Amino acid sequence: MDQSFARRYRLTKTDEFSSVFGFRRAIRGQWLMLHYLPASGDTARLGLVVGKKLLKKAVDRNRLKRIVRDLFRRERHRLPACDLIIRLANRPAELQSGALAGDLQQLLDRLCRQKPKPVVA
Repeated sequence: MDQSFARRYRLTKTDEFSSVFGFRRAIRGQWLMLHYLPASGDTARLGLVVGKKLLKKAVDRNRLKRIVRDLFRRERHRLPACDLIIRLANRPAELQSGALAGDLQQLLDRLCRQKPKPVVA
């Protein structure tokens, strides 16, 4: 099973991010928010938004991104074909890897239970 985080599994363009945010579907967790858009592709793709407003230190922002990418890479095979954007919704008091990973795992589980329907254009 391919567990890489190749370019085809990423959202890279501004238009891709705009279309996901424009679809206005989101699942909120304790610290993270998952925006999603059912995609016409065959696999899930990930985009990350981590601003300086909630995490001041670059070390913390990079750590959060690393946690999210790692969990996405391991769980991608069971996710529906969606474009996903993960962003920080609340400032965590202390950046704990286990708590953030658990929060993201719950969001992905909820997404899998919802089975998003494809968008008809």
